[in-house]
Amino acid sequence: MRRMVRANAQKDLPTLSRLMAHDADIISYGVAGRKYVGWTELEEGMRAEFANSQKLEIPIHELKVWTKGNLAWYAMELDYIRYVADGPELKRTVLPMRETGVLERRNGNWQLLSWHESFRSAQLGGPLTVPSAASSQRLVSSPETSATLDLSGEWEILEVEDDKRYKATLDKNGNGPYTQHGGRFTTTKVENRLWQGTWQQPGNDREGGFEVLLSEDGTQADGVWWYTRVGSHKNIPPREHGGTYQWKRLTPQTSAR
Repeated sequence: MRRMVRANAQKDLPTLSRLMAHDADIISYGVAGRKYVGWTELEEGMRAEFANSQKLEIPIHELKVWTKGNLAWYAMELDYIRYVADGPELKRTVLPMRETGVLERRNGNWQLLSWHESFRSAQLGGPLTVPSAASSQRLVSSPETSATLDLSGEWEILEVEDDKRYKATLDKNGNGPYTQHGGRFTTTKVENRLWQGTWQQPGNDREGGFEVLLSEDGTQADGVWWYTRVGSHKNIPPREHGGTYQWKRLTPQTSAR
């Protein structure tokens, strides 16, 4: 596992390919249920991430492995630190992650079969345990009050996978239009630094949800978005089809009084 994490930080795709099983029916889940089926789909996702990130750092905080014969299970806590170009400078984002998964020994070599990753609580300090399926489907924020958090102003939104950028103009409660198919964000909950809501795009008849984790200074946020309806296709399972968000605040944050 440590070799795999090191290869990820070094953007070493050949090593990652050797250490991961290529079975076509293997399913793995990224943050908030982002789904990868088979090696080809995962490889495409990693290539896009490596291209979008100027530099990666992935320090491991804790790793536990349990084995039984030719199978092994692991639970790991790490920080996924990505540096992306922001004009002439590099923007550093720290994502506190938890990852669990299954490995199998094949021809004497261990290979990663499937895995699940989610954001972890920044305040965890106790023994590492494998999260339940229900608890790992939500981003977790650190315990800071947000009762007076003002989300108003202009935000730049980046859909990472498609390198698609647009702007949102929000009121203090996090509601307002954005410049993509006549879209509008509606915030449903902000607790600690966890920001949840819905989006609607009348221009192409689509809607869905989002969940992002605000930085401690409130100037940026990282997370995910997903579809719940596309045209006449309704009841799309939340968090199953979507992508990754990066938000950047363009107007100065209003100080709480």
